[in-house]
Amino acid sequence: MDTTPNPPAVIDDENFSVSRTITIAATPDRVWQAITEPEHIVKWFGSGATLDRLEAGGKGTWTFDGYGDVPILVEAMDPMRSITYRWGDTTSPDIDPAASTVFTLTLTPIDGGTQLHVVETGFQTLANPKRQMSDNQEGWTSELDKLVALLGGSV
Repeated sequence: MDTTPNPPAVIDDENFSVSRTITIAATPDRVWQAITEPEHIVKWFGSGATLDRLEAGGKGTWTFDGYGDVPILVEAMDPMRSITYRWGDTTSPDIDPAASTVFTLTLTPIDGGTQLHVVETGFQTLANPKRQMSDNQEGWTSELDKLVALLGGSV
């Protein structure tokens, strides 16, 4: 296991996106479970998670201490390869497509583990895109570091 940390998330101001690519010393199956199953999501991302079904159209709520409940919608899924979630904000249990962002998690098998790439888009529709991108850059850096630690470190 390599102890070199994965690089932090980066902001693309021109495309209003935040992205990060990490390596994890775990099989794609283990990573897939960790990013799609509520009982595993809560071990690294937030303090609570529900999802009514793991397919496009599935709905749920993820809870973050200090922030509250965030509605989640599965927008697309290619099992064991990628999942796209849309999330709203804590002000409503419903997701407003004009005031929400979308993030896609993509898995690629590599020697000794899995490469996971996340890209979050749609910040240009938010009231303060620069602040939200900065907040989410910090969030993706810290939360994905927790995922790496949970699943056994980086490759």
